[in-house]
This record gives sequence, structure tokens and C-alpha cells, in this order.
Amino acid sequence: MTATAFEFRNRSLIITAIFVLGFSLYAFGDRNLLEALLRWLGRWPGIPQETVARVALWLGALLALSCAIIRTWAAAYLDTQVVHDRKLHSARLVADGPYRRVRNPLYLGTVLLSLGFVPLTSRFGAPVLVVGILTFVDRLIRREEAELLRTQGDAFRAYSDAVPRLLPSLVPRVPCSGDKPLWLRALLGEAMMWGFFAALAGFAWTLSARVYGFAMAFALVSSAAVKAAVWRKPRVDAAGAEP
Repeated sequence: MTATAFEFRNRSLIITAIFVLGFSLYAFGDRNLLEALLRWLGRWPGIPQETVARVALWLGALLALSCAIIRTWAAAYLDTQVVHDRKLHSARLVADGPYRRVRNPLYLGTVLLSLGFVPLTSRFGAPVLVVGILTFVDRLIRREEAELLRTQGDAFRAYSDAVPRLLPSLVPRVPCSGDKPLWLRALLGEAMMWGFFAALAGFAWTLSARVYGFAMAFALVSSAAVKAAVWRKPRVDAAGAEP
């Protein structure tokens, strides 16, 4: 099923709500997923639990880093304003940068981010977060691609036949179109994702909740400030607006 117009307009809020829901299950007395794993590993002598915890957290940080890189790469070709716009843009088909390997790199980054936060969720919160994000992302993709098929016709049909939807190809599947990436605006627009990576990496390095909390707060505040500045610029119309 495709997402409704309401879901698409409020996709960022709904994605945030899914993250909040996943973490809110702690309120029901659920145990942290990583803590549960460490307790289980405690039955096996000789396994340093702190090492296991750091490995799991670093894996989460690596997934968050992958999210930040992929989303920044995609935003450099799509334009930051289109990425975060509440409207669905389908006037132009973007097929450069990561879009030569995967049709929905921004949504791929969102999925990777949800996986990156899994070590910090509860046993019940982890599947709620991951399944919730995957389900909602699939609905959004179906809505966007239906609109692109309507407006772009055979061009989008040929593109979708060549390029996978969400699991990226290791090699480009379509020729380079020669679009110029806007790296600075993309980096600023995806500041929150880089902040999330910094928070997870800082927590993995120090195991300090204070460092994690400070980095998360800085990511949210800096991202809000950057977006406020970006939205003062003239808008650019393009296809594939993903959150």
C-alpha cells in the first residue's frame, strides 16, 4: 500500500514518532537489548562483556556513519530543500551520484540509521523500531514511485528496471548524467545525521551517557539552525523528495 498525502507531508514527524515509540517501550520495564545480550553471554566464561558492548555500539556508529554518507551524497544531487520539502516533487528524474546504484538512497540511509540505534533500544523496542521504519519507508517509496511513473512514464520505467529500489548495486546501473553535486548544502542539510553518528561514536568510545546526551542535543539544535537558514534560499524543483 502507498502512503497517503498526509503521511507524505508529515513523513519526518512520523519517522521521528516511530523512533520515539521504539525507545518508549523502556517505560514498560523492558530490558535493554544490549544488556540482555551481555547477560546471556555471561553464561560463557572468558568473554569480556565490555568488549562486546563496545563492538555492538561501534557497529551502530558505523551504520549511522553509512547513513550520513549516503544521505549527504544523495542530497548533493537532489538539493537539500527538495529532500526536506513536504511536497512531492516529480518534475525531474534524478539519476546521478548514488541514484545510479539505488533508486532511494535517502530512505536507505533512514533504514541504516534505525539499525544503528538498535543496540540502545529495548528487546521489544528494537523490532518495533526496525519493522516500523521499514514498513513506513516502503509506503513512502510506493507513493513517490507511482507519481514518478505518472509524470516521467517510460523514462522512469526504464530507470526502475535498471536500478534496484532499496538494496544498492555495487556498480552503477545507468550512465552518469553530468549533474554537479552541491556538497556544502548537502553537508549542512544532513547535519543531524552526522550528529547522530558523533553521538553513537562518542558513546562507543567513552561509554558515557553524558557524552551521548550532549552530542544528541547538539545534533538536534545545530540541525534546526541549519535548516532554518537553508529554507531562506530559493527553492529548486526536482524529483525524488525523500526525508
